[in-house]
Amino acid sequence: MEYPEMQGPVCPMPLKHDQKIVMGHGSGGKMSQDLIQQVFQSEFTSTALLAGNDFAYLAPPPSQNVRMVTSVDAHIVSPLFFPGGDIGKLSICGTVNDVAVSGAIPQYITAAFILEEGFEIDTLQKIVHSMKLTAEEAGVEIVSGDTKVVEKGKADGVFITTTGIGYVPEGILIHGANAQPGDKIIISGNIGDHGIAVLAARGDLGFQTNVESDTAPLNHMIKELLLAAPNVHVLRDPTRGGLATTLNEIAVQSNVGMLIDENTVPIQQAVRAASEMLGFDPLYIANEGKLIVIVPEQEAQAALKAIQTNQYGQNATIIGEVTTKNPKRVLLQTYIGGTRILDVMSGEMLPRIC
Repeated sequence: MEYPEMQGPVCPMPLKHDQKIVMGHGSGGKMSQDLIQQVFQSEFTSTALLAGNDFAYLAPPPSQNVRMVTSVDAHIVSPLFFPGGDIGKLSICGTVNDVAVSGAIPQYITAAFILEEGFEIDTLQKIVHSMKLTAEEAGVEIVSGDTKVVEKGKADGVFITTTGIGYVPEGILIHGANAQPGDKIIISGNIGDHGIAVLAARGDLGFQTNVESDTAPLNHMIKELLLAAPNVHVLRDPTRGGLATTLNEIAVQSNVGMLIDENTVPIQQAVRAASEMLGFDPLYIANEGKLIVIVPEQEAQAALKAIQTNQYGQNATIIGEVTTKNPKRVLLQTYIGGTRILDVMSGEMLPRIC
């Protein structure tokens, strides 16, 4: 159901602190309205959402010459809360970043919730509050939403689907097919943090670690980057499949080769140690707050400096270059001086991490 405006003489029945989701919360009646008003509308307060329509009126883009961008993403993670983030923060960051890597300025978010019967409302409130804080940091409005309830055992607590809408300023043309030979490849920081943090929170590591997820909105970083390096060719956030799989996707789109120097790829020691103990390769572990930048060589240093100035890019580094050799292949120059093919991830190494 769409979120109705809070108005009229009917007062909502206060939700109890320990109350759980029941099927009546998805009925469309009084219980649904109480849930929406007290949980969602207490945090999501945009004018468009509170208008109570089955749609949201949005402000037009600043110029007829700009292009609109949209992206949709469904979010599942276990556990729902992990060091450095939670499913609420993840749902906003994931969609904001998917819009922003086009070079667009994200403006609006819609959110749909599937809630399992028996899910604790107190936990839902924490998730919704996290979404509010993250949206505020990213500078986007949550303008529309929907809530459904399913029987116990037919979901896993909560699933969230978000759609992002933004616009690309004039003169920006970023695409996965735009990588050119001679371009430099930048990664905005340490890789593998998210996957290891989620595994640790689930107790799957078998040992303690202080690794936190890198979940973060990257749109402000991207805006600063494009001011310093306006001719960026490709932007991508390496989420599922990690750095290696994402680079392969770009190499195929652009029909180019890539050479990555393993010595320059930033990986914090705790992630490296956990990966070695479990037989994982950090190059394939998921990230939720990292940015791949492929930029002409003459703008590479300016791009790097702009990223490093941002709080989420302090460990950014140049890790390789685009080549004419071995089209559609990514090669890794290893620590010991050899070269091996860095292929697409086969199967699912770390299930349910984003």
